[in-house]
Amino acid sequence: MKSITINGSKRESVGKSASKALRNAGQIPCVLYGGDGPMHFSAPELAFSKLIYTSNAYTVVIALSEKETYSAVLQDIQFHPVSDRIIHIDFYQLFDDKEIAMDIPVRLIGNSIGVKLGGNLQRNKRKLRIKALPTNLPDYIEIDITNLNIGDRVYITELENESYSFLHSDNTVVCQVRIARAAIVDEVVSDEDEEIEGEESEESTGDEKSSDDGKKSEDDKKSDGDSKPDEGSKE
Repeated sequence: MKSITINGSKRESVGKSASKALRNAGQIPCVLYGGDGPMHFSAPELAFSKLIYTSNAYTVVIALSEKETYSAVLQDIQFHPVSDRIIHIDFYQLFDDKEIAMDIPVRLIGNSIGVKLGGNLQRNKRKLRIKALPTNLPDYIEIDITNLNIGDRVYITELENESYSFLHSDNTVVCQVRIARAAIVDEVVSDEDEEIEGEESEESTGDEKSSDDGKKSEDDKKSDGDSKPDEGSKE
């Protein structure tokens, strides 16, 4: 995995007032966990731009001096609720023989068959949390979606790897191809049209039957009228 170096300096004093003074000076108060004890340090705010404002995953080399460096990963970050500026960052120290949990971005490659047929590609997970030794941490998790048809899904179990393990349930869906909403609407409209045509056909048949019955009734009346005896002939 790619690494970013952040040059910082140890903090001699901690607390709200000291942290506020650091922020006013363009520095970000940080804490490194995972070692013998928490280590407080600070670094310029601009030094974190490539680490935070990116979709890629990086490990970090914290350089406090030429002889004092630590390998770490970003664990937590706090932003100001109004200005959205960084106000605090926590790191976790890496050790070669100790596994670490980390969010890794998902990269999709290939042109899905289902998308070519009019389906919509849905990305349920843009990052996956894995657990691995620092040397086995990947830059990204690659998924080939070429053979993904409409209705197909990629589950977390299909991505199992010997170098790392996933911290998700087995039924987690990473991505899928769903039928387009427009196609669903067209199908529903088509079904409704067929129902309407069926109803119109039944009504038309009923009207013709009623017309025939009415005609027959009139003919019957006429026939009955013709069958009555002539009053004049009776006399």
